[in-house]
Amino acid sequence: MGLFSAPEFKVGLLVLIVSGIIAGMSIKVSNDPAGLGSSKSAHFFMDDASGLVKNSNIRMAGIPVGMIRDIRLENGMARVEVVVKGDTPMTKSARVEIRPNGILGDKFVEIIGGDVRDPPLRSGDQIMVVDDRASVDRLIGEISKITKSISQVADNIKAATEGDKEKPLGRIIDNIERLTTDLATLSSERKDDMGEIIANLRETTDTINDLVNDNSDDGFKSAWKDALKSLKKIEASLDNVEQITGKINRGEGTIGKLINDPETADELNTAISGINDLLDTGNRLQTSFDYHSNFMTNTGEAKSYISLRLQPGIDRYYEIGIVDDARGTRERVTTTSTVGGVDTTVREERTYGDRVRFNALFAKNFWDLTVKGGIMENAGGVGLDYHLFKRRLRLSVETFDFGNIQIRASARLNLWSGLYLTAGGEDLASKMGTSSAFVGGGLFLTNDDLKLLLTRLPF
Repeated sequence: MGLFSAPEFKVGLLVLIVSGIIAGMSIKVSNDPAGLGSSKSAHFFMDDASGLVKNSNIRMAGIPVGMIRDIRLENGMARVEVVVKGDTPMTKSARVEIRPNGILGDKFVEIIGGDVRDPPLRSGDQIMVVDDRASVDRLIGEISKITKSISQVADNIKAATEGDKEKPLGRIIDNIERLTTDLATLSSERKDDMGEIIANLRETTDTINDLVNDNSDDGFKSAWKDALKSLKKIEASLDNVEQITGKINRGEGTIGKLINDPETADELNTAISGINDLLDTGNRLQTSFDYHSNFMTNTGEAKSYISLRLQPGIDRYYEIGIVDDARGTRERVTTTSTVGGVDTTVREERTYGDRVRFNALFAKNFWDLTVKGGIMENAGGVGLDYHLFKRRLRLSVETFDFGNIQIRASARLNLWSGLYLTAGGEDLASKMGTSSAFVGGGLFLTNDDLKLLLTRLPF
């Protein structure tokens, strides 16, 4: 018992107990650097880790939740490894904000947990988003840019106010100086002219004063009195107009009934509408007159055409006309006779005295192409017209009289003010040698030309 009660033994036992406690705490701290029970680790990368201190606190919402375990260089960037409490809420969208910890340049790490709907951040994962809000260098750089801009503005204002003509404000000041100098020069050099102008103005005002104060019968005052009398007459006329309008408003007289009687107004509107429709129809309907004559080279005779065209729209027209053919009506006759048991076929063309024939056609325009059909020279027929060179040249082909087929091809060249030339071939399908070339000319009068001619007639 003496050994256990000795002071040396008690001191040694106390030292052993304290050493055990310290060793246990050291082991615990080594396993849990945060010193907060279970923990998990994470890391992130930064361009500049200055101001961060190893083993400094890490906060979330301003509350310490861990510490910086290590800071080292990796691939040219600062790798910061942190240890936080195991129950710290962190997801894959967690981010790190580097915030200032005073005015001496120290910083601390603030962790934002991220969206709770995202998967949790596992121990050892990387925090991808890092926001370095505490970079003093960046702040100083921005302030430097602002001061540089302010300095440039000050320099520009200084250069402009000092009269630098290369600057807008300097040019404005220089122009103002030139203007004032020119005005001063003008006023000094043109003193006599200015005096003359002032003298003329004085004479003009004196003349106006004499005119106003003229008391003669032909003077201004007399004319003013006459004007006042005329105003009184105008007032009397206005009274009469007021009486007339009053009667009209009360429905008295023909005009009053016309205005106040709905039936009369409707009848008048109907009549006016009918007149307008008639006039509009006349305006829309384009009427033109065409006359031309062709000289037939095979017979030396002429073939003349007179036609009237009615065009209700730009895409169609109707045409009626008369044809005078000096060769008369021709007919091909085939005669077959039998002599001695041998059939002989004779084809001949007979000409009759019927020289006058009629045309009645309907035509449809498709841009520069016109398709037409109807009666051509007393027989059914069709034709095509094609316009060239802004409708100055027209190429035509027509076929009619399908029993004895007639084919005509022609060209028409407009010269000036309705005058034109024609050339082509007639009866091109003939096998009897009756085909003929022709040349000729004509006159085409439009609706406006006819109106002008009618106004010039002596009646």
